Amino acid sequence: MANPDNASVATAYVYRGTLVHSTEQTALQVLEDALLGVDTHGKISFIGEGKKLEALSQVFEFSPSQVIQLTEHEFLMPGLVDTHIHACQYSYAGTALDLPLLQWLNTYTFPVESRFKDLEFARRVYTHVVRRTLTNGTTTACYFASIHTDATLLLGQIANDFGQRALVGKVCMDRNDSVEHYRESIQESHDETCRFIKEFLNKKYPLAKPVVTPRFAPSCSRELLEQLGEIAKNNNLHIQSHISENKEEIQLVKELFPESESYTDVYHKYNLLTDKTVMAHGCHLSDKELAVFRETGASLSHCPSSNFSLCSGVLNVRNVLKHNVKLGLGTDVAGGYSSSMLDAVRRTLDASKVLTIQDPTHKTLTFEEVFRLATLGGSQALSLDDQTGNFEVGKDFDALRVNVAAPGGPIDLIDREEPKILLEKFLNLGDDRNIVEVFVAGKKVVPFTEPNAE
Repeated sequence: MANPDNASVATAYVYRGTLVHSTEQTALQVLEDALLGVDTHGKISFIGEGKKLEALSQVFEFSPSQVIQLTEHEFLMPGLVDTHIHACQYSYAGTALDLPLLQWLNTYTFPVESRFKDLEFARRVYTHVVRRTLTNGTTTACYFASIHTDATLLLGQIANDFGQRALVGKVCMDRNDSVEHYRESIQESHDETCRFIKEFLNKKYPLAKPVVTPRFAPSCSRELLEQLGEIAKNNNLHIQSHISENKEEIQLVKELFPESESYTDVYHKYNLLTDKTVMAHGCHLSDKELAVFRETGASLSHCPSSNFSLCSGVLNVRNVLKHNVKLGLGTDVAGGYSSSMLDAVRRTLDASKVLTIQDPTHKTLTFEEVFRLATLGGSQALSLDDQTGNFEVGKDFDALRVNVAAPGGPIDLIDREEPKILLEKFLNLGDDRNIVEVFVAGKKVVPFTEPNAE
């Protein structure tokens, strides 16, 4: 996995130790006593065996004495990819989990999101959520913001300043009867979305991009959905929204769009299902709808914490994968109470076991499969797998340095364990105390340094 052609770019640093990641063919690949080099552009320049240190040091022109050695309880893994998180809901995360989806939106969500016209409030919340997700190991996040253009631009700036890879969306909604001042006219939504995209792209952030964001079909008119589909196509942008989260919502979509065959058909009709689309939830999609996802290249974000908390449903991930639909994991803050992707991993395993309890013939997901969904699967769902998601030469080095035996951490090691067991313990028991370093595009972003530290 060493390509001498990459030696033309100077080596920035080299790690030696255990690497764990996923490939298209293998849910979990463990490389022990491996060397991984990162060049000055933040890309992986080589991966090789530790015993070939001398030869690799000559080809890639680095000093063996400068190699960073991982301890026996440490490993490098790809950064976690959160494919669905509402940054503007972070202030009430961990509360307000007592209502089903539509009532939850009206009672808690819309009133809080309406506050983001206040840029100082937005700055406080968005700074906290970006810092927290990075600390939790989320190197890539796909963010919903609010309908407020300037606050959403601020979220993009904050993500860029902290070095997080991010897709950032200004929410679009011209239907909302519960909180009257929290909605737009069709013209406002169109014009502000265009302004948001133009100003965001003009910033030329290296790792942050805008994403077209109709909240979900019930909060958007046909005209708005059509316009957003055109905007995404004309600018070749990502699209994010929600689909088939709970049964009451699905019934509402049928009433609002009686001419459409299904919830999926609504989005498809307005060109909002593309190979750069990620739709959250999909708990109740039919096989016919999943076929449309496969044909269009659209992906799903599985958000089990939120699905449990709001009693929405349980997605059959195995069935989605059987249909060859791209799928990643999402925290879905604040319907999901935790901003940690480790929680999303655990709830994904729980959801799969619930399905097995209901149907013993269901094949429960393994932790290795869920690990892949949280890393490579997420990058595929966001159409970023050419840049990140696993350890391949030429990809950006988005990675976590994990110490399972971190002092004061939550994991007790009784016996000497092999790397696969250490990874399983980290996924099930670990938290930010075990995440020693976080890298995005080769830059160490955690621990935080000035001027961003508070």
